[in-house]
Amino acid sequence: MKKDKSVIIWLLSGCVLVFVMVVVGGITRLTNSGLSMTDWHLVTDTFPPLSDAAWQQAFEAYNNFQLADYKFIYFWEWFHRFIGRIIGLVFLVPFVYFLIKKRIDKDTLHKCYVLLGMGALQGFFGWFMVKSGLVDNPDVSHFRLSLHLTFAFITFAYTLWVALDLMYPEKNQVIVPLKKLARITLVFLLIQIIYGGFVAGLNAGLIHNHWPLMSDGQFFHDSITLEKDTWLARFTEGKSGVQFVHRTMAYVVVSLIVFLYFKSKKYTLSKPQQNGLNALIFLVFLQFTLGVFTLLYSVPLWLGLTHQVMAFFLLTAMTYTLHRLSK
Repeated sequence: MKKDKSVIIWLLSGCVLVFVMVVVGGITRLTNSGLSMTDWHLVTDTFPPLSDAAWQQAFEAYNNFQLADYKFIYFWEWFHRFIGRIIGLVFLVPFVYFLIKKRIDKDTLHKCYVLLGMGALQGFFGWFMVKSGLVDNPDVSHFRLSLHLTFAFITFAYTLWVALDLMYPEKNQVIVPLKKLARITLVFLLIQIIYGGFVAGLNAGLIHNHWPLMSDGQFFHDSITLEKDTWLARFTEGKSGVQFVHRTMAYVVVSLIVFLYFKSKKYTLSKPQQNGLNALIFLVFLQFTLGVFTLLYSVPLWLGLTHQVMAFFLLTAMTYTLHRLSK
């Protein structure tokens, strides 16, 4: 596979923009700005209202608080969608150019088509999520929010993977046991990200603000069995149950990464492989610590956002490590 720096920079630029979009999406959620724009228009939503009359028209359904407050939440949702449009342009325009110039090899081209489809699907998931908050309650479905969030993480990881394929065209030593364990770890990390979306969507971080035990000195709080009728609902829809899974899954992810790190000591690793594992072990403990403090302080904006950003860095290290152990 031929290394083309321009194509690599293009793909990595997409990764950076997806990262920015997830950060802004986190601010949008934490400031409850997600339903400030209830309509979806490809052209007219590109810029915010430009006159007082236009602001008043947009504000009509939100007259339970001040216009200045509405402008604040409107900005974050508008900025979130604006970045989505920028990502589309950043992907499409260079893609067409590279295609015409035949700068993309056949294998990478197929992967780019997948990325194009993933971008379109992510836009649909965003619309699908907002729509759920306009039916019965002015709050989006935590299932749809988590789907939108997790798919953004997956899109980022796949984009990074494609870029890494171009950055490391040479064959690498594949250590099968570590590769299998890294795959399992990635699966559990994605499950943890899914539950992070559930916690955010249900505001489940605002209860049981204790650690290492939940409220009243309980590891498994009584409220978990009282919130919903079935175990599935308790662990997917109940605030206490969802928080319990998220905080327990954190121990699982940490344990798997620690196990992967020490298991790797049995093998002779390349420098990129070792760097990836070093980053993983550092980031997972940092993320765990951030998660604990985010819970203890009842999810202040800056801590909640930092926790989400660190999840992105952890997924980056996980993707890089798995790539170096696989290719």
